[in-house]
Amino acid sequence: MSKILVLGSCGQIGTELVLALRAKFGNTAVVAADLRDECPIILNNGPYIKLDALDKENVRAYIIEQDIKEVYLLAALLSATAEKNPDFAWKLNMEGLFTILDLAKEGQLQKIFWPSSIAVFGPTTPADQTPQHTVMEPTTVYGISKQAGERWCEYYHNKFGVDVRSIRYPGLISYKSLPGGGTTDYAVDIFYKAKAEGKFTCFLSQDTMLPMMFMDDAIRATIELMEAPAEQIKIRSAYNLAGCSFTPAELAKEIQVLQPNFTIDYAPDFRQAIADSWPNSIDDSAAQKDWSWKAQFDTKAMVKVMLENVQ
Repeated sequence: MSKILVLGSCGQIGTELVLALRAKFGNTAVVAADLRDECPIILNNGPYIKLDALDKENVRAYIIEQDIKEVYLLAALLSATAEKNPDFAWKLNMEGLFTILDLAKEGQLQKIFWPSSIAVFGPTTPADQTPQHTVMEPTTVYGISKQAGERWCEYYHNKFGVDVRSIRYPGLISYKSLPGGGTTDYAVDIFYKAKAEGKFTCFLSQDTMLPMMFMDDAIRATIELMEAPAEQIKIRSAYNLAGCSFTPAELAKEIQVLQPNFTIDYAPDFRQAIADSWPNSIDDSAAQKDWSWKAQFDTKAMVKVMLENVQ
C-alpha cells in the first residue's frame, strides 16, 4: 500500500496516532515526521524523518518522491502557547495546511486529515450542547487559525474535490504522551501530580466546565473518520466530537474515589479567560449520524485508566 505521513508526530495526538496506524497498516507503511532530530523511543518501531511543516519545498519533495498518498497534518501551536507567540502561531497553523491542500489539489495526495478544535467557538457560541453549525467568534489566535482552516478545507473540497477530513477535538487526556501547551492540559497534569505528590494546583477555577475526551476515543474517531466512505462524509469543515464534560472539582472528586488523600487548590491564570470562551458540552449528533461515531470512555472510566497507568 502507499505510505502514510504523520506530520507533527511527536506531539500528544501524533505519538498515539502513529502507533495506532502502524498497528493497523504495518510499521513500515506509516512515516512519522517532526522537527526533532530523533523521534521519541516509543516511535522507534517504524520510519522517522526530520521535517519542518513550514519548509514547503522539502515537504513537497518528500511527499512526491516517497509516493505518500495520505497525510495527517498535526503540526500546530496550541491555544495557551499560541497566545504567547501569535505571529508564529498563525504562520505555522496556516502555511503548513496550504502546502498539503495544494498537493492534494494537484493530485499528489488522495486523502488528508487536519485537526480542528473546540477553540473555533467563542463567548457568543451556545455553551451547552454546542451544535455542529452555530455562531463561531473565537477570541484566541489558535481558535482564529482553526476557524480559518476549516473554511479553507471546505473550500478546497468544494472547489477542487480535495478529500480532506477534520474533527473539532475537545480537551484530550492521555498517559502515553504529554500535552503541548493547551488550555485543557490541567486534566492530564493533575494525574501526574496526584501520583507524585498527592496534591495539585489548577490553573482554572473549580467550576470551569469543559468538553474532554480520553485519547483512545480520539484516535479511534480519527481513524474511523478517515476510513469512512467519502459519500458518508457530509461535513468538510470539521465534525463536532464529544466524550465527557467535567469541571476541575468534579475531576478531583473522581480521583479522590480511588485516591482519598488527594487534594486540590485553584490559582486561575490567563488560561481562565480562554476556557471561559469555550463550550461546556458538545453536540456530536452529526458525527454519530454520518459515520456512526460513539465515545466509549466516560469520566469515571478515564480516571481509572489514567491512575492505573500514569508513572
